[in-house]
Amino acid sequence: MRYRFFVHRSINHLHLSIQYAILFIMDKELYQLAEQVAAKLVETGDRLGTAESCTGGWVAKCLTDIPGSSGWFERGYVVYNGLAKQQMLGVPAATIEENGEVSEAVVRSLAEGVLANSNASISLSISGIAGPGGGSAEKPVGTVWFAWSHADKVAGVVRGVKTTAETQCFSGDREAVRRQAVIHVMQGVLNIL
Repeated sequence: MRYRFFVHRSINHLHLSIQYAILFIMDKELYQLAEQVAAKLVETGDRLGTAESCTGGWVAKCLTDIPGSSGWFERGYVVYNGLAKQQMLGVPAATIEENGEVSEAVVRSLAEGVLANSNASISLSISGIAGPGGGSAEKPVGTVWFAWSHADKVAGVVRGVKTTAETQCFSGDREAVRRQAVIHVMQGVLNIL
């Protein structure tokens, strides 16, 4: 009986060690991508703001893991439900009612709301269905909408905003969908800079 306990316990420790090793490798990839975003923002002099729904602040966490991030990271909003999207970033209730929270119209409004409510000159937004439930035939689990806005600001006054949006449908469990969304949105920042 005692032998069985130690074997079981050893297997559990090995399983945890493997999980931690995988997380370390995954975190290293995210860290390196965040470093690339940081370098590009420093180079351009832009400041970044985020609006996250299904990723729950994961992008902001990755970006602020980089030393010196206060020099280019403006702020992050976690707007997980419709009311938060409306109250914090001014997404019209009608936009949510007509299109749903996971939609192009909503992520565009979120990205532009970040610029309107901060000193950021670049913003990103994410809204998706990470699962395991919540999907539908037209918006299955894994559906994630993204938007990026770039403002032409002079002395804090916005002269124009360019917003792009796109959708992806990722596979995997909740963690995999969210992680792929974090990677995709940071790569998108690099693409617009």
